[in-house]
Amino acid sequence: MASIDQPNFHDFLPLMAEKLGGDGLLGELCNGFRLLMDSEKGVITFDSLKKNSAFLGLQELSDEDLYSMLKEGDFDGDGALNQMEFCVLMFRLSPELMDQSQLLLEEALMQEEGFQDFDFSF
Repeated sequence: MASIDQPNFHDFLPLMAEKLGGDGLLGELCNGFRLLMDSEKGVITFDSLKKNSAFLGLQELSDEDLYSMLKEGDFDGDGALNQMEFCVLMFRLSPELMDQSQLLLEEALMQEEGFQDFDFSF
């Protein structure tokens, strides 16, 4: 799977997660989704992403970058991103947040019965 190469990208999601908490971060991601989606179709299409990307500071992305973003997040293969696919993509584009999520998952599982001896190195 191709990844999006953004050399000037600064990852703000961990800071947002710290300031807003989990529910607040998800709420903001939902707001971002609504800014980018095609209001008639209820999903993010290439056209809606291209048209609305400036709202999120993405106006410098090329058409190829926008197509790559859609392709990387499009799990069901319909050529568009629904809200869940968009949120998952935003997490995947945030390596620091993914690392934090892995640690939180490990901590939660360590507290559960039967997972104390589980090897989390995957």
